[in-house]
Amino acid sequence: MTIPAVSLDQTPNVTAFFDAQSNTISYVVQDPASDACAVVDAVMQFDYAAGRLSYTSADEIIAFIQDHDLKLEWIIETHVHADHLSGAPYIQQELGGKIGIGEHIQTVQETFGKIFNEGTEFQRDGSQFDMLFTDLATYKVGEMNCFALHTPGHTPACMVHVMGDAAFAGDTLFMPDGGSARADFPGGDAGQLFDSITRVLSLPDEVRLFVCHDYGPGGRAIAWETTVAEQKANNIHVGHGASRDAFIKMREERDASLAMPKLIIPSLQVNIRAGEVPKDEAGNMTLKVPVNKL
Repeated sequence: MTIPAVSLDQTPNVTAFFDAQSNTISYVVQDPASDACAVVDAVMQFDYAAGRLSYTSADEIIAFIQDHDLKLEWIIETHVHADHLSGAPYIQQELGGKIGIGEHIQTVQETFGKIFNEGTEFQRDGSQFDMLFTDLATYKVGEMNCFALHTPGHTPACMVHVMGDAAFAGDTLFMPDGGSARADFPGGDAGQLFDSITRVLSLPDEVRLFVCHDYGPGGRAIAWETTVAEQKANNIHVGHGASRDAFIKMREERDASLAMPKLIIPSLQVNIRAGEVPKDEAGNMTLKVPVNKL
């Protein structure tokens, strides 16, 4: 299927919010022609040792939207994150908006439903979300044209969201000197990731690309905005015409050396539920720790 035309004449105002605990960048994306906005990849903080939640990052986003008199229409998850808990339902409770994720969340829910031994009460149909985006689905933020690209490889449900001339890459791509995300989680695939990156880089060169994570390679300052042209020219994993076979070899060797994210166990349980923390029979928020499953 043909990728929709990018609305290069629509340039949203993009404000970034950096979470140092997980090196995640969340975004408020404002339609340039109205007061409508979207939030992309919101974070909820979690102190694993103490078992305590906090909402510092989400509160910053809420305050920004309120201070600028914006109307929140969408709360987008680019994928089921394994390194931070989603702040989506907390923000929705305060400001409204619809929570959306890719339709292949159902595959992720099935996989991790087994790993966490979830009972039949855990629905594996994506119904916890307000919207399940199909590949190339179009939608609006105010008057701004938007669409979703299915980009599996890091996870089966990854999507890149294009809003006006801005694309939000999730974990499909990092900054050019950071390369690409790992592909060794359950359901991940390095070959699929290469194909997905190739698809993203088929967007017009001038498209602004915003990443979900940055780790400041070489000690540089944290960054989050690049372009398709810069990625094609300089990305250390896929730039300069890198081959699919070489990428797969590099990615699989690199992934074998990586430790699991510190918050993967709580993050997955929460994020497959659209950011809601699971509860025990007494209604208490409770997380499981599966042993030798990941």
